[in-house]
Amino acid sequence: MINKIYKIIHNKFNRFFKFIFFLRYLFVIFFVALVLFLTIPHFFDYKKKDRVIKNYLSHNYGLEIINIKKISYKSLPTPQLHINNLKTKFNSKDENFIIKKLIIYPKLLSIYNYENFNSRKIKLEKSNLEVNLKDFKNLSKKIFNLKKRFLFHDLNLKIKENNKEILEIKKIHFSNFGYKKDIISGYIFNRKFKMNFKDDYNKIDFKLINTGISAALNISEYNNGWLKSGSLRGKILKSNFKLNFKFDENTIEVKEFFFRDKKLSSDSEGQIVLKPFFKINFKSKIKNLQTDLLKNFDIDEFLKIKELIKGINLKNHIIFESKKFNRNLINFFEIKSNLAYGRLSILKNFTISDSKIICENNVNFLDEYPIIFFKCNLNSPDKRALLKKIKIDFKNKNETLTLDFEGNLNILSNKVNFDNIKMNNNYKATKEDLEYFKLTFEKILFDKSFIEIFNISKIRKFIFEIS
Repeated sequence: MINKIYKIIHNKFNRFFKFIFFLRYLFVIFFVALVLFLTIPHFFDYKKKDRVIKNYLSHNYGLEIINIKKISYKSLPTPQLHINNLKTKFNSKDENFIIKKLIIYPKLLSIYNYENFNSRKIKLEKSNLEVNLKDFKNLSKKIFNLKKRFLFHDLNLKIKENNKEILEIKKIHFSNFGYKKDIISGYIFNRKFKMNFKDDYNKIDFKLINTGISAALNISEYNNGWLKSGSLRGKILKSNFKLNFKFDENTIEVKEFFFRDKKLSSDSEGQIVLKPFFKINFKSKIKNLQTDLLKNFDIDEFLKIKELIKGINLKNHIIFESKKFNRNLINFFEIKSNLAYGRLSILKNFTISDSKIICENNVNFLDEYPIIFFKCNLNSPDKRALLKKIKIDFKNKNETLTLDFEGNLNILSNKVNFDNIKMNNNYKATKEDLEYFKLTFEKILFDKSFIEIFNISKIRKFIFEIS
């Protein structure tokens, strides 16, 4: 029975099986030819091809190769040309671009035909790029407009101005093709970030990983290939912000800047000057403010970033007006501050009931032990109404109160010194009185941290103690 079945299959399908067995020789021939096709280029002298490769990279990618020492070929997993330790430029004389490894993936026919050399893509690994701020705009424009496929892997970018580094972005990964097309990832300020470009680079989504910080930029107008105006909205932890801006080479005009948080809401507008010196000038109107927000401010951590503080030039004008029938202690305050080269000067104007408090402060944060100098004046038409606000009983009605005091605070060692205290033009503190006020202030108000000075329960206890 088995022999009969074998004869039937052999007679009817003999030609088919002969064809199948013949194909195996074709497969062997094809495989051998493919292996030879991919391995023979290992024996080429690529030093003679460097002129062709230089011209190709310059014409298609804008990479001006200064010198090529060695080109090596690898056949697996796909044909590749490896060039190590390249010094090159993106058509800019002020630019320093060092590539540890450049991988070119040539098209199959280009392996043997270098006169018509072409590639599928290139990959730049472990590169270091230093560029001046004035050239960065043109450089980024050239990179984003490249039509040929390329991939940055582990790029360190330093942006400089006047030979001084102003920004460093590390381990950048960017590709203009594939499923990660137009996505930039890397590290900025030692934090991992991800940036996604959409709608032909008119929309940019930014996220600082594991920080709760994200932003979305919509560009509405360009000027010479660079953004001119648009809007920005984002999130910082549980806080939301939104703003519109106009930009030129020297200035950013910020309008309709809304900041919303459970403990702080404000509307702002202002100007950020980039040249000739970096400067911020803002005016803000506080809509909602909870004073316990100050508890999260760590003065010690703030003073650790002295180099950053030195570079900030900031003017700010803040206004807050409490809503009617609100139980806030402060009815109105206005703060004008000016920070330049680490020196901060502040003019504060407060209203509690009908009482007015004006304070002038200045401090140099760059000092090893920063000291706040203060000079304040309190003028109250009704002492009883003022004390009632901070829940202290006082019997006499319509009794006026004027108080002038000045001195300094050492914010790291929790020390205070009073130089002068006057009250109602008929009292001037003696040396012994000033020492008593100093010790009491440090014991009650300044026993923990600088922020605790503004604790209303401690202020109440201090007044009871000195009364």
